[in-house]
Amino acid sequence: MVTRTIPTITALQAEGIANQFLSEHLLHRFLGCGPELDAERNVWRLPVVLSYAIIGPIGEVGDMTLSASSETIISHIPFEEMMTRARTLYNQHRDAIEAPLP
Repeated sequence: MVTRTIPTITALQAEGIANQFLSEHLLHRFLGCGPELDAERNVWRLPVVLSYAIIGPIGEVGDMTLSASSETIISHIPFEEMMTRARTLYNQHRDAIEAPLP
């Protein structure tokens, strides 16, 4: 019989913890969003997206996992890899990102 732990960290808290961690290590345009609970492993999984205030998220650059019972980041795609993916997305969406405000 598998014992399942009830998460003490909510989805909203997981998002906040992820975003605090990302802001300490990357630019402010990286966001952890859409947390999904993996109840079997007692972790939250979050995609990391590149987002711009004017146009919103433009694509996923990685993912991260954090404990559902503490504020511990368990794993994440290496920052260098996220930055490389972000550059590619930026180049693909450059016109929209750099467009003058209406």
